[in-house]
Amino acid sequence: MDVGIGLPNALEGVRGRELVEWAAKADERGFSVLGSIGRFVFDTHDEVVAFAAAAAVTGRIELMSTVMLAPPRRAALLAKQAATLDHIAEGRFRLGMGVGIRPDDYNVMGADFANRGAVLDALLDALEATWSRFPLPGADAPVGPPPYTDGGPPIVLGGGSPRALRRAGERADAWISSLGAPDEIAANYEKVRAAAENVGRPAPRFLASGYFALGDVDDEVRRNIAAYYRFGGSEFIEMIDGVVLRTPEQITRYLSTLEDIGAEEVTLWPQARGLDQVNTLADIAL
Repeated sequence: MDVGIGLPNALEGVRGRELVEWAAKADERGFSVLGSIGRFVFDTHDEVVAFAAAAAVTGRIELMSTVMLAPPRRAALLAKQAATLDHIAEGRFRLGMGVGIRPDDYNVMGADFANRGAVLDALLDALEATWSRFPLPGADAPVGPPPYTDGGPPIVLGGGSPRALRRAGERADAWISSLGAPDEIAANYEKVRAAAENVGRPAPRFLASGYFALGDVDDEVRRNIAAYYRFGGSEFIEMIDGVVLRTPEQITRYLSTLEDIGAEEVTLWPQARGLDQVNTLADIAL
């Protein structure tokens, strides 16, 4: 099973240069993929821009938005951005997308929160058409550039609702689970696999995720979680804080459990800054 690491682009106070240094170190230490977390109404660094910088300083590690809040984005612009990243990274970019759960991200973009699932379906149609070199409605030529990867970057979909699991099975190259109990994650992937089988296509890859923070960083972790998850209230914040992997033993056990249920790759997102997080996690997990 492969192990990836997230960019710290959603942590408080992170500078742009840190993202570049983090990406280079993750590439050097042998992680399989560099992930990201993205929102609009938060001080996150935009994942498209961050990955463009990361692609320029890496040569092996793959890049995966996990998951990008996609429905508020314009299809033509996202198709162009993703194809451009695919070129810069020479085929190392995976486009991970989801619908999110916070209305304010949609409000600021003038997008429809209530209809976000249907919008994502239409967005997937538009990406597929664009990367297959068909013009979008209103244009007499395709939006370019043509992607570096034949057919476009691999599509990764998240989500655990019945509709999201069915969509992943029918349309994604990979499904990535959110946090949860191993038996629940495994059951959800079986629904993804069954949806793929029902339409006669190969099952998407089974990816998983988790949070980690190593060393004497508890105060920093609490600040980061409280800032990002304040919408959920104090009990939700405490729940998220409780699943952060903080010791080598917890990380090793978590990875082993996910491997046992069939995950092909696990991306661990940092809840603390500093390149020591990259090095220490690599020493434990790789």
